[in-house]
Amino acid sequence: MASSLARCANPEGWGPVSPVRTFDLTPCFEEGIVLSTVLVLFLVAAAPRCWVLSSDAVRTRSRKSVWVLRIKLILLSLACAASCTNFILVLATRRPVAVIQSYVLEALALLVTPILTLLSHYRTRSSSNLLLLFWPLYAFGLVAWGRTVLSLAYNAFVPVLALRCAVAVLGLLAFGLECLGPEFTPEDRPASPEKGQVENPLLTANLFSIWTFSWMSGLMKKGASTFITEDDLPSLVPEDESASLGRRLQKALKKHKSLSVSLFAAYGGSYAFAALLKITQDCLSFLQPQLLRWLLAYISEYQTARSHGTATPSPFEGFAIAVIMFAASVAQTIILHQYFQRCFETGMRVRAGLVTAIYQKALVLSNDGRGRASGDIVNLMSVDATRLQDLCTYGLIAISGPFQITLAFVSLYNILGWSAFVGVAIMIVSIPLNTYIARFLKRLQEQQMKNRDKRTRLMSELLANIRRQASLTMLRRSLSNTFSSIKLYAWENAFIRWILAVRNEQELKMLRKIGIVTSLNSSLWTGIPLLVAFSSFAVASATSETPLTSDRIFPSISLFMLLNFPLAMFSQVTSNIIEAMVSVKRLSEFLAADELQPDARQTIKGNKLEIGDEVVTIRGGEFFWNKDAATPTLEDVNLTVRKGELVGVLGRVGAGKTSLLSAIIGEMLRTEGEVKVSGCMSYAPQNPWCVGATIRDNILFSHVYEEEFYNLVIDACALRQDLALLPDGDLTEVGEKGITLSGGQRARVALARAVYARADIVILDDVLAAVDSHVARHVFDHVIGPQGLLATKARIVVTNSIHFLKQFDEIVYIRRGIILENGSYNELENDPESELHKLIKGHGTLSASGVSTPFIGDTTTPSSAGETMVESSRDLIEDKLQSVDDKLKRRTSFRKPDLVDNLPTRSVSDGPTKEHTEQGRVKIDVYLQYIKAASKTGFMVFVLSTILQQLTSVAGNNTLRAWGEHNLSAGSNHDAFKYLLVYGLFSLSSTLCGMLAAILIWVLCSIRSSRLLHDSMLHAVMRAPLSFFELTPTGRILNLFSRDTYVVDQIIARVMQNTIRTLCVTAMILFVIGYSFPLFLVAVPPLTWFYMRVMIYYLSTSRELKRLDAVSRSPIFAWFSESLNGLSTIRAFDQQHVFIANNERRVDRSQICYLPSISVNRWLAVRLEFVGATIIFLAATLAIVALITSGVDAGLVGFVLSYALNTTGSLNWLVRSASEVEQNIVSVERILHYIQLPPEAPAEIADAVPQEWPSQGSIEFKEYCARYRPELDLALRDITIKINHREKIGICGRTGSGKSTLLLSLFRIIEPASGTICIDGVDITKVGLHDLRSSISIVPQSPDLFEGTIRENIDPTGEHQDADIWTALGQAHLRSFVESFSEGLDAPVKEGGSSMSAGQRQLLCFARALLRKSKVLVLDEATSAVDLDTDKAIQDIIRGPLFADVTMLTIAHRINTIMESDRVLVLNAGEVVEFDTPQNLLTNKQSSFYSLAAEAGLA
Repeated sequence: MASSLARCANPEGWGPVSPVRTFDLTPCFEEGIVLSTVLVLFLVAAAPRCWVLSSDAVRTRSRKSVWVLRIKLILLSLACAASCTNFILVLATRRPVAVIQSYVLEALALLVTPILTLLSHYRTRSSSNLLLLFWPLYAFGLVAWGRTVLSLAYNAFVPVLALRCAVAVLGLLAFGLECLGPEFTPEDRPASPEKGQVENPLLTANLFSIWTFSWMSGLMKKGASTFITEDDLPSLVPEDESASLGRRLQKALKKHKSLSVSLFAAYGGSYAFAALLKITQDCLSFLQPQLLRWLLAYISEYQTARSHGTATPSPFEGFAIAVIMFAASVAQTIILHQYFQRCFETGMRVRAGLVTAIYQKALVLSNDGRGRASGDIVNLMSVDATRLQDLCTYGLIAISGPFQITLAFVSLYNILGWSAFVGVAIMIVSIPLNTYIARFLKRLQEQQMKNRDKRTRLMSELLANIRRQASLTMLRRSLSNTFSSIKLYAWENAFIRWILAVRNEQELKMLRKIGIVTSLNSSLWTGIPLLVAFSSFAVASATSETPLTSDRIFPSISLFMLLNFPLAMFSQVTSNIIEAMVSVKRLSEFLAADELQPDARQTIKGNKLEIGDEVVTIRGGEFFWNKDAATPTLEDVNLTVRKGELVGVLGRVGAGKTSLLSAIIGEMLRTEGEVKVSGCMSYAPQNPWCVGATIRDNILFSHVYEEEFYNLVIDACALRQDLALLPDGDLTEVGEKGITLSGGQRARVALARAVYARADIVILDDVLAAVDSHVARHVFDHVIGPQGLLATKARIVVTNSIHFLKQFDEIVYIRRGIILENGSYNELENDPESELHKLIKGHGTLSASGVSTPFIGDTTTPSSAGETMVESSRDLIEDKLQSVDDKLKRRTSFRKPDLVDNLPTRSVSDGPTKEHTEQGRVKIDVYLQYIKAASKTGFMVFVLSTILQQLTSVAGNNTLRAWGEHNLSAGSNHDAFKYLLVYGLFSLSSTLCGMLAAILIWVLCSIRSSRLLHDSMLHAVMRAPLSFFELTPTGRILNLFSRDTYVVDQIIARVMQNTIRTLCVTAMILFVIGYSFPLFLVAVPPLTWFYMRVMIYYLSTSRELKRLDAVSRSPIFAWFSESLNGLSTIRAFDQQHVFIANNERRVDRSQICYLPSISVNRWLAVRLEFVGATIIFLAATLAIVALITSGVDAGLVGFVLSYALNTTGSLNWLVRSASEVEQNIVSVERILHYIQLPPEAPAEIADAVPQEWPSQGSIEFKEYCARYRPELDLALRDITIKINHREKIGICGRTGSGKSTLLLSLFRIIEPASGTICIDGVDITKVGLHDLRSSISIVPQSPDLFEGTIRENIDPTGEHQDADIWTALGQAHLRSFVESFSEGLDAPVKEGGSSMSAGQRQLLCFARALLRKSKVLVLDEATSAVDLDTDKAIQDIIRGPLFADVTMLTIAHRINTIMESDRVLVLNAGEVVEFDTPQNLLTNKQSSFYSLAAEAGLA
C-alpha cells in the first residue's frame, strides 16, 4: 500500500518539466510534490498549534462573532466532505490519478481545519496565520493542476475536477471569513487598562494586514480628513514599553562588558531576523535582471523562429515570465518592508533603552562622575542615542552591501564571462581608499561632537542664567527676587560672541571639511559602478568572440544600476557606523563614570523610632567631594542627632556647612569613619528646586494627597496668601525650575515638600535666607521650632542667623571642614572663648537671616500677629493652627504618606505653555526662506548639475544601446573603440556633474543656511523679552539648538540632494520610456495621478506624525535637565525609582508618536511598489501581446524594461525623499518661528544719551504705572518720587508689595503702562536697553555664575585690566580665595558655579558691581547667603568711601540692612506708602515702617 501511495501512475513521470507538452509540469510533480508538500507542511504546523491553543484561556465572543464562526465551520465541513467523497470516488472507480497520496493528505488536512478554526476563534485575538497561508497556496496549486488535467484527459476527470473545484471554492470562502478575524464588537475585545486610549491594532492584525501595513489604514483615513492629535495614536505593545526595554538592557549590561554587545543581546533577536529577510530580498532583487534576460532571449527566439518559419515557443511561456516577474516583485516588496519595519523598531528600542539607561545612570553619578555638564548629558540622549537608532535603520547594509555586490558579480559573470572580474579588481582597489576616507571622516566627526558639546554647554549656561531672572508671574505681584545676570548686566553680546566663536570658528569650519570629504566620497561611489561597467564592456569587447548584443548589455546595465544602491549606501552606512562608534565610546565612558559610594552611609529603615532615639550618627568621618582632592572637605566629623532634636549648623562662607548635609545624604566620598542614618529623610536645599509641574505636585512630591495635613502644611509654611493670588491656586504650573514663583515662595514650597513627607530626619539648608523677616519668624514658629509641625522630628538646620539660636537643642560650628565646637546654646554662649559667644557679641544687632535683635531675657519669639503677607491672614492661620496642644495631637495622628501609583503615559505635562507646532502642509515660504538662506544661485546651479548628471548618464546608456544594435547587425564586436570612447566621456561627465552638485549642496548651500539660521535664532532668543523665557522650558529651547540645528547642519542637505536627484532620475526614466516606446506613456497619466493622490494622502498624516514626534521629544530633555538640577533632593527623598518611572512615561509618550511616523512610510511604500509591479507586469504583458500579434524588437523591449524595472523604486524613493524633506524642514519651520519672536525694545538708539551718562545718578519716577502683561492689573500705581545724587535708599514692604517690580522697571525688564523714569534728566524709555542696563549695576539675591574662568565670570565683556579685577576681588574679600588656585583668575568655574559655596558666589557678584563703577547700584538682598562676619564686612564696604559717590537702592527683606539708609521707601500693593528718613519714620509709631521694624525687634 505504501509503495502504491508513493508511485507515479502517469507515463510522463516525476518530471518536473513535461517531455511531451511545451512549458508545462508533469501531473506527478504537481500532485505528488507541489500539492502534497503544501498539505504536509500544513499538517506538521497545525497539529502542535492546536495543542498550544487548547491550553489557552477561552475568550468571550458576541453573537455576531459566533455566527461567523458557525458559517466558517459549515464551509470547512462541506469542503472536508467533498474531499473525502473525492478520495472514495477515486478508489471506487479506479480513476487514473497521477499520485493517490495527495487525495489522502487532502482529506486529513481538511479534517484538521475546522478544529484549528474553532480553537483559534475562541482563544486568540486575530485570524489563524496557518489557515491564511494554506488556502491561497493550495488553491493556486489546484489551479496549476487543473490546467494540466484539462489539457490531458478532460473527460475522465470531470467528477474529480468538479469536487476539487468545490474544495477550493469552499476553502476560499472560509478563507475570506477568516480574514475578518474573531472580533467584531466591543464585547469581543478585552477592557482597556487606560480609559480613552487607542489599542494597538497589531494585537488583532492578521498576517496580510501586517504584510501590507493595513493596520495603519484607520489612522491614515483619519489623517486625510482631520489633523491627527496624540490621542488618536495607538498605544505601545507591552514589550516595547521603556520600562521593559530598560530592564532588558540593564540585564545585558551585567552579563557583557561591551555596550555594543549588550545592545545586541538585549534587542538583537528581531534584528537578526531582519538580516535574514534582507538577504532573501537581495536574492529576489537580483532575480529580476535574470528574468529580464530570459524574457529578452524568449523574444529573440520567437522573432527568429517566426522569420525562419519554424515552430515558435509557447506563448504561455512569455506570459508565465511576466507573471513570475510580478510575483517576484510583490514578494520582494513585502520582505523589504518587513525588514525595514524590524530595523526601525529595533532602532526605537535601542534609543528607548539607552535614554532609560542614561537617565538611571545620571541619578547615581558621583561628584567626579558629574564632571561633564548637563548640556553634554543631554547631547548623549538627543544626539548619541539617535545616532545608534539611525545605525539600526540602515546598519544591515554593512552585511547586505557586500552580499549584493557578490550577487551582482556572479550574475555579471554569467552574462559577460571573465571580463566582469575586471570590475571586481577595480572594486578591490577602491576598498582601501574607502577605508582611509572613513577613518578621516571618523576623526572629523569626533572633533565635531566635541564642538557641538561645547556650544550646547554654553547655550545651556546662557539659558539657565536668563531663566533664573525670568521669574515673571501671571499676577499682580513682584517679579522674582532671583534676578539674573545676562540681561540685567547687558551681557547678551558677550555671550553671543562666545557662542558664535565656537559655532563659526570651530563647528562650521569642521562642517565644511566634513562636507567636502562627504561630497568626494559620494562622487567616488557614484563613479565606481560606471568605471566598472566601462572596463567590463571594454574587456568583453576585446576578448570575447560573442557579440555584445541587447540581451547581454541591458541585463548588465540593470545589474550595474542595482550595484549603485549598495555602493552609494555603503559609503553612508560606513559614516553612520563611524558616528555610531564615536557615540558608543562616549556612551560607554558615561555609563562607566564614577557612581555615588554605595556604602557612604549605613541606612536602617523600618524600625519604629521613639523620641530620643539616635537617627544620625557620624563617628570620625572624613569626606571628599573629589577622589583626587589633596585634602578632605570635612575631616574628623563626630555628630549625633536624636529624634525630636533641633540641631543648628553655623559657619563662615565655604566652611563646609552644606557639605556636612551632603555627607549625611550620602553624596560625598567617605574615606574614614562611619555614618549611620535611621529612618527616612527629607531635604530642602539652599537653592530651592522645583519641578515643572503644579505647586501641589511640588509639595506632594509623588506622595498621596491628604487634604487635612496638606492644608496644615500650607498654613504653617505661610503659603496660603501666595496661593490666593495665583490664577489656579495650588494647581498653577510653576514652570521649569519654578520660575513663576519668587525666591521666597520657592524656598517655602521646598520647605513644605520637606514637611509634607513627614520624614524622620528633616534637613534644611538655610531655608529662611530668601524670605522676609516676619515670614521667617512665622515659619520658624510653626514649622521648625520647638512648637512647630516638625517638633517630633530630627531637624538639622544650616543657618547664618543668630536670632533663633536659643531654641536649638544643639549648635554645631564648622570652620574649614572641621567641627570646631558643638553643644547647647547656653554652654557655648556662656563660654567666652567659644565662636558662638564671639559671634553673638560681635553681631548682636546684625543678622543675615530672619531678624537681628540680641536676646534680652525672653526665650520665645514674638507673637505671630501681623506677620503674614497680608494683614487679614492672621486670623485665618491662627484659626487653622489653634493651640500648640492641638497641633501636637494632630501631628502624632498623621502617618507617613504613601507614594502615588504610576500615572497614565499620555498625561505628561508640557510645562506652562504647549510647544508651538504648525498644522497642515509646511508653507512654501519655509522652503523659500531656506533656499534664500542657502543662496538662490548656488541652489539653482546645484539643480542644473544634477539634471546634467542624469542627462549624461542616459546618453551613455543610449550609446550602449546603439552599440548593441550595431554588434547584432555586424555579428561581431568591431568598432568597439568609437562607442566605448563616447560612453566613457559621458560617464566621466556624469560623475563630475554629480561631484559638483554634491559640493554645492554640502559646502556652499548647507553651511550658508546653517550659519544664517542658527545666528538669526540665537540673536532672536537673546533679544526675546523675559516673558518668553518664563513660559518656555529650557529643554525646549535647547532641543532647537541641538537637535533641530543638527538637522539643518547635516540632514536637510542630504535629504534635499536625494530628492532632487531622485526627481531627475524619475524624469529621465519616463523620458527614456516615452521616447523609445510611446505606447507606454498611456500608463503614465493615471500612474502620475495615483502617485500624486497617494502622496497627498500620505503626507497629510506623515507630516502631523513627524510634528507630534518632534514635540514629544522635548519633555524628555526638559525632564532630564530638571532632574539633573534636583539630584540632591531626589536622592535625599530616596525617590530615584519614582523619577525613573516618570522618565519612562515621557519616553513611552515619545515612542507612541514615533512608531506610527515610521509605519506610515511602510504603508505608502507597499502600496506604491505594488502598483509599480503591476505597471511592469502590464508593460511585459503588452510586449508579449505585441510580439505575438505584430512582432517587436528585443533591443527596444530591453531598453524600456531595464528602465521600467527602476520606475517603482525611483517613484517610491521620490515620495519618501519628498516626505523626508518635509518632515525635516519642520526643523527649519521651528527655527523660523523662533527667529520671528517679538523682541524687546531696541538695544541701542543713536545719540539718545550723553557720552558719560549717568554722571550724577539722580533718579526720578514720574506718575509711573506698570503691569506685567496687557491683560493684568497694575503692579505699580502712580509712583512719583525723586532720588537725589549719592542718596542711599532702602526699599521695604511685605511680600507682593512691588519692591522687585520697582527695580525691574528701572532696568526696563517691564515697560511702563504710563508715566516714566528719568536718570540724570534722561527719559529711560528713550534710551537703548543695552545703554541703560550697562550703566546700572546690580547685585542679585541669587548669584548666577556660568562655566568658564573666574575672569570671565567677573568681566565677561573683557573691558577691564587684571589689576582692576584683583582690586575688586580684594574689596569683595575674595582675593585670598582666588589666589589659593594655581591658575589665579583663569581658575575654572563649574557649570552654575557649583565649585563654589553660595556665599562665595554672592561675593563674586559683588566684585562685578565694584568693577563696573556705575553711578547707580541696586542691591537685592545681596547678603542673604553669607555668614555674619562677611555680611558685616560687605556692609562696611557699602557704607565706605568706595560707594560714597554712588546712588544706591537696596531691597530689604531684613529691616536692619536699611536702618542706616538716607531715606526709606515703603511700598504696599504697588503704591508708595511712606518715603522719609528712617529716624522720622521710627518716631511715628503709626507708620508702616515702624510696624515692620517692631516685628524685626528693632523698634
